[in-house]
Amino acid sequence: MSLIWHPLFVVTLTDPVEANDPTVGARRPSKRRRSPLKVVNQIPKRRRKEIEDSGQEETSSPEKWSRRAGQGKHIIERRGVKPGEVRTIPFNLIDSEIGESWSVPITVVHGVRPGPTVTLLGAVHGNELVGPQALTFLQSNQILGEGKAIDVNSMSGTLRIVPIVNLPGYRNSTRYTPDGRDLNRFFPGKPEGNTTQRIAHRIWNKIIKTTDYVIDLHSAASGRTNLPHIRANLAHPKSGMLARSFGTEVLLDGLGPRGSLRRISNEFEIGCVTFEGGGANSIDSDAVQIATYGILNALRSLRMIPGYPSSPRFRLLASGSVWIRSDHGGLLDVLAPVGSLIESDEVVATVTDPEHARESVEIRSPSRGLLIGMATHPFVTAGTPIGHLLPLKRGLSTIRSRLDEDDVLMLSGILEDPIWREDETEDIDLQPSDESSQAGWASVDDSALEEEDD
Repeated sequence: MSLIWHPLFVVTLTDPVEANDPTVGARRPSKRRRSPLKVVNQIPKRRRKEIEDSGQEETSSPEKWSRRAGQGKHIIERRGVKPGEVRTIPFNLIDSEIGESWSVPITVVHGVRPGPTVTLLGAVHGNELVGPQALTFLQSNQILGEGKAIDVNSMSGTLRIVPIVNLPGYRNSTRYTPDGRDLNRFFPGKPEGNTTQRIAHRIWNKIIKTTDYVIDLHSAASGRTNLPHIRANLAHPKSGMLARSFGTEVLLDGLGPRGSLRRISNEFEIGCVTFEGGGANSIDSDAVQIATYGILNALRSLRMIPGYPSSPRFRLLASGSVWIRSDHGGLLDVLAPVGSLIESDEVVATVTDPEHARESVEIRSPSRGLLIGMATHPFVTAGTPIGHLLPLKRGLSTIRSRLDEDDVLMLSGILEDPIWREDETEDIDLQPSDESSQAGWASVDDSALEEEDD
């Protein structure tokens, strides 16, 4: 038995359990892992060193989290929330004496003991509905209440839940704010700028600036769907810890697009991760479940609520990805669903054109990898992104052990696994080990990711 030290908790690792233990692994016995996993490193050495160093930094809890300090009221919008109280407070996105100010509800769950302040955000892009659904479910009687997973009478710290951030976008089923801009490109905003800058400035100064950790829930842009995963700057200590605590298999390392909430949050030493799952204008039930369980995992890791966080059998750490694009226009027929492990030159989709009914074009994968995003809209033109691929060079046997009969990854958040696993988690870094052959890979500036989501 061995111990892993972490600034917030200690994890005990025991010997692997027997393969015939019915409580271990996925529901399909043939896919269960039967041997310990090894660590695989493929992220470039310089970046890997930054991530490793960030995980070794000793961080002490602020004095305000100490029980000696006691728990006072939580103030937001000049309203106080007492310890042990759950209160919903209206928050105007914009200051306006007349006209629409777009009042959004913020539910504050203020624990009886001191601890971190965690803010949960949904629908920063108004047409992304997985976040609002997950955060609504998180406030249901099944999760929030006496004796439930989130019990304010035993909770430490403060939880702030904003299911719908971009209310006008949500009402109009659009990604954008009323002036046609992307809110997640304008943080920290300006008090006298355009409409989007004013909204961003108010959200930043009244909500984000006074928090310790942010979990921002997103979905893919219109016409696509994402495999549930986390995006974060893994070299930022608080964000890296939060990303791993979420319990998802896929972690994409990057700073985030310029003006994005997580990039600016990190600059102010606020831990921030982006969850991506499902697609716009739809609700992916698997993504909702994984987001909900991931938030509970994070709260347990931060010692805000009792219990142990569950851990995936492995993690795929990537600092780059590849877009598979169509070179032709027409109607798309997807053959490989999101989450598929595909081989190099495998056909992932076909394109046909009713005006040239006898012709059909195959779209093939440039390399072996995991599809973390896939197009859902049937109409494509030349250059349209069809699939979002994480190239794989290592850890294939580990990944194959968690595939179903259709070669689709079975995510731990939707399997009937124990809430706490004692197996050691493997980190599989997906950047090529040969740093001289990185052409086509996105840097930590997220140039490949910035195009579509976040």
